Formats: sequence, structure tokens, C-alpha cells
Amino acid sequence: MSQPASPALRLFDSHCHVFREEFDGDFDDTLARAHGAGVEGMIVVGTTAATSRTALDLAASKGTGAVRLFGTAGLHPHEAAGFHDDEAAKIRELCEREDCVAVGETGLDWFKEWAPREAQLASFRWHLSLARELDKPVIIHSRDAHEDTLALVREFPGVRGVMHCFVMGEAEMEPYLECGLSISFSGIVTFKGSQLNQAAARACPEERLLVETDAPFLAPIPHRGQRNEPAFCSDTLRFVAGLRQDDPVRLGASTLQNTARLFGLAEYAI
Repeated sequence: MSQPASPALRLFDSHCHVFREEFDGDFDDTLARAHGAGVEGMIVVGTTAATSRTALDLAASKGTGAVRLFGTAGLHPHEAAGFHDDEAAKIRELCEREDCVAVGETGLDWFKEWAPREAQLASFRWHLSLARELDKPVIIHSRDAHEDTLALVREFPGVRGVMHCFVMGEAEMEPYLECGLSISFSGIVTFKGSQLNQAAARACPEERLLVETDAPFLAPIPHRGQRNEPAFCSDTLRFVAGLRQDDPVRLGASTLQNTARLFGLAEYAI
């Protein structure tokens, strides 16, 4: 008698940038590989008004098959020098679209500091206010800016959202959880030197836990150094499940539901 097939992974890549030119040559194959790895959906995250429109258009044109795509609109902190009334108006218009599932990517980056701090702070505060006004989740980038990020989040109690590509430890994670945010772990959690981040992944309450690729960046072990892609979300999920001594299939389904709940994707109910 044949043995029953093992349950398949069900995953959701909660943050990727597959509109970028790195995917121009094999986008359809990228979707096929993602589907083969169990990825059922992707949040395609905009970083400027122009790329946000591209992300939303890509989701509309390519995201209705076996792998669903959902777009967002925002201004990445690296781009905050371009935060002005015209750019803000364009992003607001995109965020108001029914098919835009979140505000962002936004936040603060004191590591590279490609935009002046004052511009990043103004942009981040504006995005948080917009997210609260529209009652949409906000996608937050924070690098070497924990205290300032947390201070601004606390200015907007009740705002829903996610700390994307969370790379800090359990102590830093706790106040974001207290603010009601979800925590998304990327391929960085698989890196050898990421013990503090791994501790956070073990401690994160399951109902707040998401996984992502941030593709094309930050490919997990064993793909480090390659172009990242949504299929590799399965490697991060399996690693996090191992940290938590959990079943990957069960945890994958849970993170899918967490992503669907955060971004209002009712069609993913299990």
C-alpha cells in the first residue's frame, strides 16, 4: 500500500521587490519556482511613487495565478531626500487605491544614511499618519535606528503594521510587540552571526510571526551570495521552525495566516 503524501508547505513571502530589473529575464520562472516551494502569495513592496505604481501594476497583471501578488506604496528611507509635496501626493493617491494593501516601505536607516535624517523622520511620520488615517498596515524598515523608530511608532498608537526584515534581538523586539506590530524575519536569521536575531525568532509570539525574502536582497543560507527570490522563503521558514522546535508545515501555515490577517487578505483563510 502506498504511503500518503507528506503535507506540503504553505507560505507567504511577506516582503519582496520582484518588480526590480533583477527579475526581468525570468519573472515567470521565478513565480513557478515560488509555487513549487509552497509560496502562495507575495507582498510586492514599493519604495518610491514610481516603483509603487509598478508594484501595484505588476500585482494586477501577473498576480492572479497560482501565486497571488499584492502591492504596496511608500517611500523607502533611502529615498527620503525626495520626500516633498508632489511625491507625497502621488504616494497618497496610490495608497488610497483599494488594491494597495499597505503603506510603505517607510522607516529610518541610520546605517547607510543615504538621505538626511530630518527628511527620513519627516517621511516616516507622514507615512505613519497616513496609515492610521487609511486604516492600512504600515511596513517599517529600521536599521541602526531602533530608539528613534520606536519613539515615532509610539506617537501613533493603534497603527497596525510590521517590522520588516527584523534583525535585532529579543529585548528590542518586545516594545514593538507592545505597540501591536508584527515581526518579519528574513534570510538574515539564518546567518551564522545572527544569534540575537535567532533568539528573537524563538521568542516571537506565533500570532505575530511573519517570514519574508526582501528579494532580490539577503538570500538565506544555503543561497547566500545569490540573487534572492521568493522560493527561498521556504529555507527561512524551515530554519525558524527548527529554532522553535516546530513542524515547518504547521508553522508555515500559521505565518501565511498571520500575513493574510495583517494585510486583510480574506481569501487565504484556512
